[in-house]
Amino acid sequence: MLYLASDHAGYNLKEKIKKYLTVKKIAFRDIGAFKFDQNDDYPDFALKAARQVAKSKSNKGIIICSSGIGVSITANKIKDIRCGLACNQKMAKQSRQHNNTNILALSADFLSAPQAFKIIKVWLKTPFSKASRHRRRIKKINGIKNT
Repeated sequence: MLYLASDHAGYNLKEKIKKYLTVKKIAFRDIGAFKFDQNDDYPDFALKAARQVAKSKSNKGIIICSSGIGVSITANKIKDIRCGLACNQKMAKQSRQHNNTNILALSADFLSAPQAFKIIKVWLKTPFSKASRHRRRIKKINGIKNT
């Protein structure tokens, strides 16, 4: 399943992404925010999405806040999550090929909806390369413990 989440800053972009995914017949589940509330907090939504994605290796997520940075920091606190912020198609492709990201973070302040759609399209279709160097690096990341 593909999970979508945003705070108030990403709400409008998330709503546009929902329409894009529907037209493309890509199944998704919106897990909030369900209305614009300028007092909500991005960690609440990023955490909810990350916990859902972590339940299955086949799950993916797209999370949005103003910069994309806050949601990505939050999501990466969850075990088995590799969230990457992508500001263009090349970053999205490389995040999948090299890092096997399972969550895509997007910036509502720095991306237009058409730019976000292009990034999402590339991110969803790009497989992990499985090259030994990338598997080795992910294994090292997974071995890092909080200090």
